[in-house]
Order: sequence, then structure tokens, then C-alpha cells
Amino acid sequence: MSQHYTLTISCPDRAGIIAAVSGFIAQHGGFIVEASYHTEHEERRFFMRQEIRADSLPFDAGEFRQRFVPLAGEFSMDWQLADSARKKRLVILVSKQDHCLDDLLYRWRSGELQVDIPCVISNHEDLRSFVEWHGIPFIHVEMSDKAAAFERIGALFAQHHGDTMVLARFMQILPPALCQRFPGRIINIHHSFLPSFIGARPYHQAHQRGVKLIGATCHYVTDELDAGPIIEQDTVRIDHGDTVDDLVRYGRDIEKTVLSRGLRYHIEDRVLVCGNKTVVFK
Repeated sequence: MSQHYTLTISCPDRAGIIAAVSGFIAQHGGFIVEASYHTEHEERRFFMRQEIRADSLPFDAGEFRQRFVPLAGEFSMDWQLADSARKKRLVILVSKQDHCLDDLLYRWRSGELQVDIPCVISNHEDLRSFVEWHGIPFIHVEMSDKAAAFERIGALFAQHHGDTMVLARFMQILPPALCQRFPGRIINIHHSFLPSFIGARPYHQAHQRGVKLIGATCHYVTDELDAGPIIEQDTVRIDHGDTVDDLVRYGRDIEKTVLSRGLRYHIEDRVLVCGNKTVVFK
């Protein structure tokens, strides 16, 4: 797709929002190529996403933002405008398990994920050669002093101008201060169908409980463990004959696809947060 701007809006629901926004774009000759709308009735909140062809407007993204401010103020909008010419920057955190990292790097290398990856951070050295083979800097952060380690991770994320921090099976619990510093910018893949089996060893918990479905959940990270707004989920059916090892093997496949889908929705600005829920325009 040619260069485009993505306008996302969340605001109190009232009449005239779509007409006002579409009219603003139309009066400048803007060409809308995709539009999505949703109202959360209980919260009385309206959500909008529009893609606009950049070459149809007589000004750039910076001037668009300046001109849009009065309209946004009139409707008390929380809004942002993203330019497809600027790739999102992902900083990936990983421990020893490589299946999610491997999948993300393949999708990045093949051009399926249109992002920049300035570095991969890990609390183990195991995946250094694999990451560096892709030409991506690998940074080892020792976790013996966790407070100092997470302080360094936050500094590295800022230093590399990260847009999104991706926990690709990073087997550490982030401290509240780090979660609060980057709200809506940290994405985790949890290996269970949340809210079931939060915390560690969810496949063992699922096996002991005798469930017939297991799954994976891609969600935003908050200071409440495994309770952030959910972006994407999927499941696979299991039965009484499956062992814990079988569940882990099935789960790895789901984890990869759920993380890649959820991350794609996020980088394409298709996810808008509403309290502890999300509106996902697919």
C-alpha cells in the first residue's frame, strides 16, 4: 500500500463525530481508503480508525496534526495520527525459549512485519548468535539485581527510541514502575487462555485441571500480573491422552500465531484501549 496516515480517535459518544472528521478530511481533498467505527454503549464512548492516502492531502502529517487540534478539542478526543512512512521500532525481550522470537524475526526478515528492530534484550546469552546472524544487536542484561536490571532495560528502550516493547517469552515479571512508565507500549504473549491459569507453569495447571482447551493470549502489560487489556487469543482442543509435554508443544504453535497477529494489529494502529478491554479494528 502507498504511504498513508492512520487516524485513531477515542472520545465521548455524541452526534456528529463521523461527519466532522470526514468533513475535515474531505475539505482538504483527502481520500479515505479504510474506515472503522465502534461505540461502547456502557461507557458511552466512541472509537474511530481511518486510513487516508498521504498523496491526496496538500500537507504533511505534522501540519495535519496542527490543523486537527481545534476539531479534536471540540469533541474532547484522545487521538493520534501515524504515518506509514515511519516504521514502528520494536525492542524484543526474550529469555531462553526461541520459538516466538524465531517467528517474529522470520516475519520481519520476509517483510511481513514492516518494523525496525533496533535490538533484542535477554537475561541469558543463549540466543546471541541467532540474533546477531540477523544483523540485530543483542544485549545481555544480568538479572541478579532485578531493580538495576529493569532500570537498565527501561533506559535501553528509551535509548533505542523504542515504540513497543515485546515480551517474546521473557520469563520475568516486570516491575510496576516500568509498566507505568510505558502504558500501552508493552506487549506480552502469555501461554494460557487468560484469565485462566495466570502466572507460571500454566500448561501444568491446565493438565492438572483436566481442561479440554488450551490457548495463548497476547495482551498489554500492566502492573497487575497477566491482567492487562487483551489484544488477541486462540485455542486448541486437547484430550485426556495428552501429556504436559504435548500441551507445551501444541501451545508453542498457538503462542507464535497469537503474538504475531496481536503485534500486527498493534503496529497497524488497529487496537484502541477502553478501560481494561480493547477495540480491535481488523
